[in-house]
Amino acid sequence: MKSQVNEFCETYQLFKDDAIQQVQLEHRFRLAQAFEVEEGMRILEIGCGQGDMTVVLADRVGESGHVTAIDIASGDYGSPLTLNQSHQQIMQTELGERIDFHLETDLLTFDVAEHYDCVVFAHSSWYFHSPEALTRYFEKIRTITSKLLFAEWDLNYTQTSQRGHFSAVMLLALNSAIARNDSNIQHLFSRETIKQMLKNSGFAIRKDRVVFSAYLQDGQWEIEYATDVYSEFPTSSTQLHTLATSLYQVMKGSGKESLDTFVIIGT
Repeated sequence: MKSQVNEFCETYQLFKDDAIQQVQLEHRFRLAQAFEVEEGMRILEIGCGQGDMTVVLADRVGESGHVTAIDIASGDYGSPLTLNQSHQQIMQTELGERIDFHLETDLLTFDVAEHYDCVVFAHSSWYFHSPEALTRYFEKIRTITSKLLFAEWDLNYTQTSQRGHFSAVMLLALNSAIARNDSNIQHLFSRETIKQMLKNSGFAIRKDRVVFSAYLQDGQWEIEYATDVYSEFPTSSTQLHTLATSLYQVMKGSGKESLDTFVIIGT
């Protein structure tokens, strides 16, 4: 029997020879199932990136549904394919009829023309430079949908093999706080913090569960990135540099499996 990912790749002629992307797709299918995405839904996706989650959502909503996907990044961002290149590939498939991409688009200024069945916010919260900025997004989302589907890495790791990924993201967030950069990791919002922020923004927590994600490549990628960052870590503060060194040493002595993902449905 063909796997869900293989069937998807053959149906839409996407990612057939891309083993890395196929692993990422498997995770997105698991998220879509946990999100309870149904045929016919009209979805707004925030932080769509290259469209990994977007294509799975478009597949799940079917011909009668639609996905509006937005991201603040520009079209020339991304590697090995830029966002524009990735989106062009997607739009050439039959999924393209179900998707609208909007880059360089901030939700807070986006002209929302409808009330969406749900808003998807997957693996995008750590990009935010402050809790206040993320809260403003949640408050805007509350006005345009009755259902928020949220997913992020779970800092409460349960396997020691995931400790390396945990240490890496801690190191990267610490570096962002000191260097004031535009790294992908700015704030590490925990599961309990997100739940409280959602409640403060008017959402009730209808579903709260963990999706197994240790098989993903993200842990290894972020450990490699944190290794590069550590070599350039500021030494101006002895206390902070000691903390960074401790995180680096724990990271290098740990496994490389990815953290799991927590999923919350807010209504």
